[in-house]
Amino acid sequence: MPWYNAEAVKTKIHPKWYPEARVHCACGNTFVTGSTLPEIAVEICAACHPLFTGQQKLVDTAGRVDKFNQRSAAAKQKQEEAAARKAVREAKKAAAGF
Repeated sequence: MPWYNAEAVKTKIHPKWYPEARVHCACGNTFVTGSTLPEIAVEICAACHPLFTGQQKLVDTAGRVDKFNQRSAAAKQKQEEAAARKAVREAKKAAAGF
């Protein structure tokens, strides 16, 4: 039996309700809940969330830390290349007598 009053819900304006929607977590835990989607994939659930487990866990979605480190290294390299170009330009100016 659904949790809502079926007579009070207008027809043809609400999404389909799945009372037995399965939720799959990245940790391997699965459970059933009600949803407008038949299958749901989540990264963190109550079985693996640090608030409930008491253990700290690093969550790096899509390698964000690695991407940041790569961007930081690329920016540093560009700064060094710009400084080298500036030094060459300054040396040419000094040699020309400006």
